[in-house]
Order: sequence, then C-alpha cells, then structure tokens
Amino acid sequence: MERALLDTQQAGIEDGKSEIGYINAHGTGTLANDGIEAEAIHRALGKAAIRVPVGSTKSLTGHGIGAAGAIEALATVLALHEGRLPHTAGVTNVDPALNLDVLVEEPRPMSLQHPMALSNSLAFGGLNAVVAFRRLVP
Repeated sequence: MERALLDTQQAGIEDGKSEIGYINAHGTGTLANDGIEAEAIHRALGKAAIRVPVGSTKSLTGHGIGAAGAIEALATVLALHEGRLPHTAGVTNVDPALNLDVLVEEPRPMSLQHPMALSNSLAFGGLNAVVAFRRLVP
C-alpha cells in the first residue's frame, strides 16, 4: 500500500493518503490475515486509516483464486465510478482491535472529498499487490 501511494505521487497526486476514500481489502475473514492487513493499513495511512471505509468484495463474489485480484480491482473501479462503496456481506460483528471503519450491512455513498481507492490482493508466500485508482471528479 505504501508503494502504491508512492506511485500516486509519480502520477502527479501530491498526497495520495489524504485522497483515499475506500480500501477494498483482501479480507479473508480470518483473525490472522485480517489483523495483519489492518496493521498494514494503519502503517500505510497513519492517522487517516480510521476514517477510510474498508470493505471486502470477496464476501460478495467468493474467492476467485487466480482471478481474485482482477475481480476485486474491477469491483473497486465500479465502486469509484458509481460513487457507492460495497459492503462486506455476512459481517455482523467487527473486531474492535482492527480499529477500522469496516463497511457492514449495506453499501455506502463515497465521499467526493476522497476520490481514491486501493484494492489489495494478497497471496501465499508474500505475493502481494495493491492497485490505486482515482475517480475523476468533474
């Protein structure tokens, strides 16, 4: 996530951290993985992490194995396009230790003040990819 944010600077976006308005987490729903991903979100975004809505579309689509990253990236782009953040299906209780704004129960409108999103795709053996997208606001 930190490297994706550095790449946004190369693309001419001064402070990508302040523009992040959504994270499509890998969100496996396991204590170990979700805790580590939450820790990485806090490390990458600092104080902004607690205000950024986080969801996992995997709960809506299932795990696409090798196609999971592409499916989740597409869902992130569609969320930006529609201005509507998908919820994490099936989640009723969020672990407070995550200290994140997890999207539960229903989709939420996206803030136009924060037009960027990250899509995390993680794999066994530390093969991780994060893509940053930005909504063009007229």
